[in-house]
Amino acid sequence: MHSCRKRGRVKNKKVLVVGTGALATLFAARLSASGTNVTMLGSWTEGLAALNRDGARLEGLGGFPVRATADPAACTGMNLALVLVKSFQTLRVAALLEQILIPGGLALTLQNGLGNDLLLANALGAGRVARGITTLGATLTAPGVVRLAGEGPLWLEAHPQIAPLTVMLQQAGFPVEEVADIRPRVWGKLVVNAAINPLTALLRVKNGLLLQSLPVRELMGELAEEAAAVAVSQGVRLPFPGPRQAAEEVAQRTGENLSSMLRDVLRGAPTEVDTINGAVVRLGEENGIPVPVNRTMWALLKEFPFMVR
Repeated sequence: MHSCRKRGRVKNKKVLVVGTGALATLFAARLSASGTNVTMLGSWTEGLAALNRDGARLEGLGGFPVRATADPAACTGMNLALVLVKSFQTLRVAALLEQILIPGGLALTLQNGLGNDLLLANALGAGRVARGITTLGATLTAPGVVRLAGEGPLWLEAHPQIAPLTVMLQQAGFPVEEVADIRPRVWGKLVVNAAINPLTALLRVKNGLLLQSLPVRELMGELAEEAAAVAVSQGVRLPFPGPRQAAEEVAQRTGENLSSMLRDVLRGAPTEVDTINGAVVRLGEENGIPVPVNRTMWALLKEFPFMVR
């Protein structure tokens, strides 16, 4: 792993941000503030209207101009795309990007969970997709308005076409690190998300409150350890020695945050449990790894949504 050095100027500073949620708005605002021409593609009518009217707004810093649209035809000819939609939207977005990106274009997914890159690659080709992981926290406080809830590094998978996007992200103030193998970071985030997110969604509590109950804390640890065992079965070396401790540290550090899964539940939207706990279950069963706690969380959030709405 190494921190990327800035590689000079980018001649055509133009990027498509797919999504209009918290992270999409955060990335769009920072990129626009640094001089990048940002187009946002989404389907949320109220969000698109606010973005076109006031720009992508960072709380306390004002708005930064973007072009927001629901029309894929208005985005054609793009070379670079940041995919920041929920995982259940990836299949639809992949079909759109097939028409939007130029032949040598690149889609970088910064989404939660497993499998988003494969869905994109099925439509675009593996050579036109790269993975990234961010630990940034962001909360949408109004349509087109985002509050930063925590800084963190951005890890990008090394790719022949990623240099211009790396430069634009660095110039926008993101601490970027390139890695030859992104899988440890992908699985590191997945282990923590699998441990924290479903419990917060079911109990409807902030991250930090998970540490206040010994039974809940034990469940969180078991979720993390099951997910870590599945990672090992995939030949992945996690970026931390103890999965239980890693989950607890993140819950402590982000104690006042509402997890993305809890926010989805509170607004009655589909969650990403399929690509988080569901992915742990599927791969665990394929490799003979017992994952009963992850299976329970997955079933509760997937099969019985009335329990959490």
